[in-house]
Amino acid sequence: MPTDIDRLLHIMARLRDPERGCPWDVKQTFATIAPYTVEEAYEVADAIDRGDFDDLRDELGDLLLQVVFHARMAEEAGRFDFRDVVASICDKMERRHPHVFGDARVADAEAQTTAWEEHKRRERERKGEDRSVLAGIGRGLAEWQRATKLQKRAALVGFDWPGIDPVIAKLHEEIDEVREELRAGVGHDRLQDEIGDVLFVCVNLARHAKVDFGAALRRANHKFERRFRRMEQLAAADGVDLSTLTLEQQDAYWDRAKAEEKADRPR
Repeated sequence: MPTDIDRLLHIMARLRDPERGCPWDVKQTFATIAPYTVEEAYEVADAIDRGDFDDLRDELGDLLLQVVFHARMAEEAGRFDFRDVVASICDKMERRHPHVFGDARVADAEAQTTAWEEHKRRERERKGEDRSVLAGIGRGLAEWQRATKLQKRAALVGFDWPGIDPVIAKLHEEIDEVREELRAGVGHDRLQDEIGDVLFVCVNLARHAKVDFGAALRRANHKFERRFRRMEQLAAADGVDLSTLTLEQQDAYWDRAKAEEKADRPR
């Protein structure tokens, strides 16, 4: 009897059939599908953030479809198939968890993270790959994720701030440098470098505070959207279009939206 995954693999094969498949699916390549793969991963994170488990189920299915899509294209090219993908991750998980599938011991989750990175480093060495402590950090990651990984890797050899206070001091320093560059009227590239430094330190600040930078930014985005939409509603109730107001008048609606949220918070 076919399994659920067999059914999905069959569906993808039909979609990719050059003669009877879907024209859109047939014309896709690894490069054209990759952005959708990233997007689906973010939608999974969004469903988790919203606590919507019905949506999470659907989004995980969409993400699984992306894996199946890539595997199908690889199979058509004679490189590997879905079962090779499954075998590869199974082998990797067993290999990198000797404390679960072998006799090794680890003290806690932090020690396991260190051991995991060491396993990865040894695997790269065996393959003759880049031996830098920063090796293997994908360039396809969102830049804030890549910044976090770069910082964590550097910290493995002790190149890290000793605590959160120096990070905050560094953030103030970088903001002051941006302010000076703006006053000096420097070129776009120079200003981009300085603002990039600010953002890199913000990622470092979140890491030291043990706050997920992406989750924090998502919360900030949700908060802004929620309050701005309420501003529009309040203005509309007053018979006013926000676009016709001064910034000071718009700020008054923003403050009203914030005040409503504070009043609704459980005490």
